[in-house]
Amino acid sequence: MASDVTSVPAEETAGPGTGSIRSGYVRYVGGKLGGAVVSLLAVLVTGFFLFRLIPGDPVKTMTGGRPISTAQLAEYRREFGLDLPLWEQFTDYCGKALTGDLGTSYQFRAPVIDKISEALPNTLLLTGTAFVLYTALGMFLGTRSAWRNGSLSDRFNTGLALTLYSVPSFWLGLLLIIVFSVGVGPIPGLFPTGGMESGGKEGIAYVLDVAHHLVLPVVTLVAVEYGQTLLVTRSALLDEMGSDYLTTARAKGLRDDLVRRRHAVPNALLPTVTLVFVNLGRTVAGVILVETVFSWPGLGGLFYQALSVPDLPLVQGLFLFFAAAVIVMNTLADLVYPLLDPRVGR
Repeated sequence: MASDVTSVPAEETAGPGTGSIRSGYVRYVGGKLGGAVVSLLAVLVTGFFLFRLIPGDPVKTMTGGRPISTAQLAEYRREFGLDLPLWEQFTDYCGKALTGDLGTSYQFRAPVIDKISEALPNTLLLTGTAFVLYTALGMFLGTRSAWRNGSLSDRFNTGLALTLYSVPSFWLGLLLIIVFSVGVGPIPGLFPTGGMESGGKEGIAYVLDVAHHLVLPVVTLVAVEYGQTLLVTRSALLDEMGSDYLTTARAKGLRDDLVRRRHAVPNALLPTVTLVFVNLGRTVAGVILVETVFSWPGLGGLFYQALSVPDLPLVQGLFLFFAAAVIVMNTLADLVYPLLDPRVGR
């Protein structure tokens, strides 16, 4: 006897909303990736025209003020492509940049991408170390401050974070150099005034020497940056404090620390995740003022050096690299959102 039971298509068993959710997420991802591409193109165009507004002649700056004939000046301009019409310089720049060629530095006579590759590890060492420390410190203190809202420790942590966050990083760096490098009163000079190494050391002695030079710039970055993470984490967690699900969790007998770790903190992560990814992008970009104050041989110091010429290919390449790092990290944050909150992207 034939069976009356008919087979049910797999699409129907998956539920009527599954396909729409999946297509909604695909559109969400496509929109974010498309926005990132448009932003990169906008940065490419802006970077080219923006730095040509800087006063000064790169060729005359590179000659160091020495007397130079008109013929020699014209030859330099031809060598660097500065004699071409602006629109031709722009199309040449965009065409090469889209293939990964950021041009050749005027002052170093080397490919811009090579100079970036040389300085990037030094920047990642400095800002990467600071990023891990100020992110962990900010999230820890922000969580504790929110959970103990209104207490003495909360008021102290919040006040200190706001104060340090408003302090200019270069000013704090100079102050630390004066106190802990030069020495003030009974405080001797304990740390180097700048640079990344003393030279002439190898092995473990070299590692310790670099760590010694790393202390003051890392302390400067952590002191200035941790407050932002603390304040964002605290605010996001306070928004969750009055939620019914936390009251239910406590009614079930869960301890406060478990309620905080398992329920409140995970649901308050979205704003903090955004900030972490933005800061991660800035970590790749480097911190120009701090690296300049401490003479750290990273991307920030290289950018300042290129800007003073101005070395247009190097400035444009670094600007594009910095912006691309932030855009990529922002896009990654947007793509992580649906993993933390499935409602995002539907």
